[in-house]
Amino acid sequence: MKRVYTQRARARSVEATRQRILDAAVTLLSSRLRSDVRLEDVAAEAGVSVPTVLRAYGTRARLIELALEKVLEGMGAELRRPEPGDVAGSVAAWFDHYETFGDVVVRNLADESDPAVAPIVQIGRTRHRRHVESQLAPRLAGVPEERRARVVDALVCACDVYTWKLLRRDMGRPRDEAEATMTMMIEALLEGA
Repeated sequence: MKRVYTQRARARSVEATRQRILDAAVTLLSSRLRSDVRLEDVAAEAGVSVPTVLRAYGTRARLIELALEKVLEGMGAELRRPEPGDVAGSVAAWFDHYETFGDVVVRNLADESDPAVAPIVQIGRTRHRRHVESQLAPRLAGVPEERRARVVDALVCACDVYTWKLLRRDMGRPRDEAEATMTMMIEALLEGA
């Protein structure tokens, strides 16, 4: 009986260590470029050695892939918080997201020519467009089909991380003013559609 208990305890310990490592990678990936997430940093954050990280996940690439999935899951949940059609709520959610991840996203966009970064950027673009369409769907219902793709293109641009960067970083606007500006752009596009 003692051996079974020891094996279960060991298995729980191994799984807890794996989770700490993954959590550490998620934390680092949320604030750094993928290329800047080093195994030594993950190990230090998780309180383990680099060989332990490699035993748990095999390769840095596999660990980063799993961490990215977790980061994207978390981002998606935050962005879906407002009710579809709620422009001000959607803008606030985008700004919450951009205030946390925007600088890293912009740096990733700058590194898009890197084959390791390009797929991440493409995932982000696809998710952003899909999210804009789903969040603003009730307001897009009356847009004629022949204009819809162009209106969605314009909305994707208005809600983009670069719009946030221009307003918050380049122009130095306070968040409330920047949100009001993005909301104004979205409303103008929807009303003109």
